[in-house]
Amino acid sequence: MIIEVDIYSAIRTRYSDGESIRSIAKDLSISRQTVKKYCEGATHPEVRKDYQRKPDIITNNIKSFILGCFKEDEDENLKKQKHTAKKIYDRLVEEKNFIGAYSTIRAAVSNLRAERSVPPQSNVPLSYAPGEAVQIDWGEATVYIDGQKTKLYTFCGRLCYSCDIFVQVYKAANQEAFLEAQQIMFDFFGGTPRRIIFDNAKVAVKEGFGIHAKPQDKYLSFSAHYAFSLDFCNPASGNEKSLVENLVGYSRRNFLVPVPRVSDIDELNRKLWNDCISYREKHKIDHRQLSVSVMYQEETRLLNTIPMYRFDTSKTAIAKVDDFSTVRYEKNNYSVPTKYLRKDVTVKGYANNICILHEGSVVATYFRQYGSGNTQYRLEHYIDLLERKPRSVSNARPVKETLTKDLLDWGNQLPGGNKEMVKLLRLCVDYGEEKILAIKRLIPGYVVPSVDMVRAYLNKPVESSVIYLKNEIGITKTNLKKYDEKYGVANQ
Repeated sequence: MIIEVDIYSAIRTRYSDGESIRSIAKDLSISRQTVKKYCEGATHPEVRKDYQRKPDIITNNIKSFILGCFKEDEDENLKKQKHTAKKIYDRLVEEKNFIGAYSTIRAAVSNLRAERSVPPQSNVPLSYAPGEAVQIDWGEATVYIDGQKTKLYTFCGRLCYSCDIFVQVYKAANQEAFLEAQQIMFDFFGGTPRRIIFDNAKVAVKEGFGIHAKPQDKYLSFSAHYAFSLDFCNPASGNEKSLVENLVGYSRRNFLVPVPRVSDIDELNRKLWNDCISYREKHKIDHRQLSVSVMYQEETRLLNTIPMYRFDTSKTAIAKVDDFSTVRYEKNNYSVPTKYLRKDVTVKGYANNICILHEGSVVATYFRQYGSGNTQYRLEHYIDLLERKPRSVSNARPVKETLTKDLLDWGNQLPGGNKEMVKLLRLCVDYGEEKILAIKRLIPGYVVPSVDMVRAYLNKPVESSVIYLKNEIGITKTNLKKYDEKYGVANQ
């Protein structure tokens, strides 16, 4: 019988005072066996016996037979041909005349397998030397860029000794971004580690996984230049790089909440850079005696020096300029000056930028477009052609897609037609669209505009013909009296 603590207290107190078991049982309305059980304090009401049911039918011979089945599986080493609990039960019935239930064998097999294996959740505590390793990984986040909701990829890196962090965002998790992010990470940490720990993503691994992984050729070249070894994790083994796995979620919750609203991706990366600096200066990890800042100062001295030559992380391609003066790269088009028509140019695609070169000279740079079917134009690339073919100006895509509707509508009011419009476009190229629109607002609405009128505002006349020098040259006055006396001028 299970009794409450107050009953147990009454039994112990009254028995200690000399009252008999019969009297206590009668007075408390409980059985004498219950009083006898608790009166001497041999047990306690809160003590419960463990329920252990060990069926006698699982004898040592049965256990030996089950273990023998396990041993056969290990010797054969066939992943898809192993003994199941049902097969072991069938063999026991057939070979040992077993008369017990299948559920009994199933439970015995499960327990014996658990005793022979290591729980998959178990982890080995790790420690790293200063400058030994960096763990890196990709994550995802959503932000607003120029008012548009955009999905970005976060690159996260973490020094394994000091736990200092590095976070940047990119439009795509491709190889260009992967290499560029590590290069900037080395700049942020002030050196390179001796080892980088990463998973088996295609940007880094050509084939295989873990210790059998074969790195991509460019990543192998990159690691050779920065003198670090590659350590790839096993599949679905986030515990092998748990430091950076935690950083992916931490950076999203702490650096990107509330959801950032920025004008471009460079602005967001500057914010993340400052957030990482703040983390380094102020953060202290639980269960560690020293702060991140102190441990980073110790670790940075042991990082390898960054080489003088900056590795080219771009994806380079040779392309021919088409008849529309555009170059195609990764399913998107970018304009170049018309003088490079039908010539071969070199296109270097970086994580967030495009650089177009001809014979080693840069001819155009752009923010990189992802997706397909997009074309970026620059008005200055087509202005010489438009001056030769002014009739095309009203339908020219480089004009429509680079200028505001306000300026286009105003240009159509010019009395000289297409030629005057092209002259206005030349002024936009030379002085900037904003300045031309500012002049438009200065001209009264009842006045018919003209390009000469715009030029007049651009070339304001000088208010005075006198030029005043801010720092006049000092002239020492010469005493000519001695010369007058010498030549007798003074006496005349």
